[in-house]
Amino acid sequence: MIIMALDHVRDLIHVDAIKQSPMDFATTTPVLFFTRWITYLCAPIFVFLAGVSVYRYRKSKNDIAATRKFLVTRGLWLIVLEFTVVNFGLYFDFGFHFFIFEVIAAIGVGFIVLSFLQKLSIRAIGIIGAVIVVGHNALPAIPFSEGSVIKMILQPLFGPGLFPITSQTMFFVGYPPIPWLGIMLLGFTAGTLFDLPDDVRVKRFLQLGVGALLLFVVLRFVNIYGDPVPWSAQKDSIYTFLSFINITKYPPSLLFCSVTLGFMFLILAFAERFSGKWMEFVLVYGRVPMFYFLIHFYLIHFTMLAILLLQGFSWSQLEFATGTFGRPANQISGLSLGPVYIIWIAMVLALYIPCQWYGRYKAEHNYWWLKYI
Repeated sequence: MIIMALDHVRDLIHVDAIKQSPMDFATTTPVLFFTRWITYLCAPIFVFLAGVSVYRYRKSKNDIAATRKFLVTRGLWLIVLEFTVVNFGLYFDFGFHFFIFEVIAAIGVGFIVLSFLQKLSIRAIGIIGAVIVVGHNALPAIPFSEGSVIKMILQPLFGPGLFPITSQTMFFVGYPPIPWLGIMLLGFTAGTLFDLPDDVRVKRFLQLGVGALLLFVVLRFVNIYGDPVPWSAQKDSIYTFLSFINITKYPPSLLFCSVTLGFMFLILAFAERFSGKWMEFVLVYGRVPMFYFLIHFYLIHFTMLAILLLQGFSWSQLEFATGTFGRPANQISGLSLGPVYIIWIAMVLALYIPCQWYGRYKAEHNYWWLKYI
């Protein structure tokens, strides 16, 4: 949750965020590249642990029917949140000219699909997830004819795409649901690991983490399968290394899943050994993830608007319908990377007390809507 905010502060406030990709070796720097790369950990871990939470929920209820009902309800709620509160918080566009299907909606769709798989065995669900994660990178090799109905159906399910709704409204699939569903299904199956004794669980997490990272290194070195963008030698050894670890998130490739989930398992292996004030600090955010997610967008966005006005832009110059978050598309605006880091830290600290308050409120009350935020 903390690292995620860094990516969103960079997206909205960094001076080159609109025109420059941090993964473009022609323009990026190693610091900018890693500022983006480290945040790759967030979405797959969110989705994987969402699958784990479904397993834990089903086990606590011991009722498949109740689990299915909850998943459908929560899934639909997440989709509605994505296209209303989250999309508006991202663009501040009252006209909603640009709808974007991102991680919240992907989790929502995953919950709904997982609800219909509940009568399958846990092993079978895991196999389906593994087939999706390992195999979806082979889909582009299937020679569908251009403009075919099958390709039109599969494209938004498996890959990113921009689709017109009206002459002034666009729908962008940033998180194609099927590849992210595969990660969720693996998480659901991995929920059984949390039933193991502590020492056995930590050992298993270490094995899975090291194994996933070794798989990444081997497949990436072979450079044949696992990611649509092969690595190549660059102008120096640093940029060659960046090319080696430059994996594809949209959609999440096999190599992307291997390296991010590999690090996740290592983090899980050591997380239970953490204690003290640092653990108490981060748990404040972890206990209220949806609350944090929703309000952090608005706080960052209002901060960005204040920066633009302080930089001399008038309200009439701000562009909210063009997908640039309000920033004038053809003018230099925003801040360099150093101030972006400072603002990121300030944002996280500013959210501490609200998250702490909401965490206490949620623990002390039993209103039905609290489990949805």
